[in-house]
Amino acid sequence: MSTDAQQGDDLEERVTNFLRRNFPQIQMHGGSAAIQDIDRESGEVTIALGGACSGCGISPMTIQAIKSRMVKEIPEIETVNAHTGMDGGGGDMGGGMSPSFPGETVDDDGEDDEGPEAPF
Repeated sequence: MSTDAQQGDDLEERVTNFLRRNFPQIQMHGGSAAIQDIDRESGEVTIALGGACSGCGISPMTIQAIKSRMVKEIPEIETVNAHTGMDGGGGDMGGGMSPSFPGETVDDDGEDDEGPEAPF
């Protein structure tokens, strides 16, 4: 095995261990995190969150935490792209559903959306 292949395998293993070690709540809540691609030359990693992460309201925060912490802990990594199935796989948090709060949006009749009504 060449030295480059050994270093590459080591980098993939460190990224996998980073995800397991730093984000056990992903698995505890029925989600998953998988490496889709590692470009060793550019230092770019693409991570896909799946399972319960798709559609989860806090997955954008999880993605941001992965992005900021991975580049600090693994020096070879310069850029992290992470996405869930909800954002079309674009790598940014711009796709998919974004959170909204009562009063921020307008409903179909042109009035402020006051959020969901209680069932009672």
